[in-house]
Amino acid sequence: VMEGRHCFGHLSIEENLLAGAYTRSDGKAAINETLEKVYSYFPRLKTRRSSQAAYTSGGEQQMCAVGRALMANPRMVLLDEPSMGLAPQIVDEVFGIVKDLNQKEGVTFLLAEQNTNMALRYADFGYILENGRVVMEGAARELASNEDVKEFYLGLSSAGRKSFKDVKHYRRRKRWLS
Repeated sequence: VMEGRHCFGHLSIEENLLAGAYTRSDGKAAINETLEKVYSYFPRLKTRRSSQAAYTSGGEQQMCAVGRALMANPRMVLLDEPSMGLAPQIVDEVFGIVKDLNQKEGVTFLLAEQNTNMALRYADFGYILENGRVVMEGAARELASNEDVKEFYLGLSSAGRKSFKDVKHYRRRKRWLS
């Protein structure tokens, strides 16, 4: 699922979702079953299914893009910046649904996200990339409690949240740059 909520704007929500099943050859009944499953995870899409995708909210478009990917019955979904441009409550909703899909349906999600706090809250495992290089990796809980991650990516220190002015001038150097 690419960054930017790419939907076919001239198609309805349901037509967008069915486009995701285009390559499937397991019959209409199986596709309709998957469609109902997508609607169970994204009930807002079911109520808006006849609406033209271009006229839905950003959150609904993001749900449509994820739902379209799920229509192919994938084992893995790549998500690029799913929180970009969404209201915080919609971000929580989308991430919660992704976590449910992972736990209940066994779909693996590979997430590229700049919102480090949100990504680590919902992930099982994480990689911290800087300039295209993996600088840290580990269980998401361990990364979220790591002092370097807190200071450099979450804006926190042992004294609490830092102001932007303080964050611009770090008191210590990133260990992985030496």
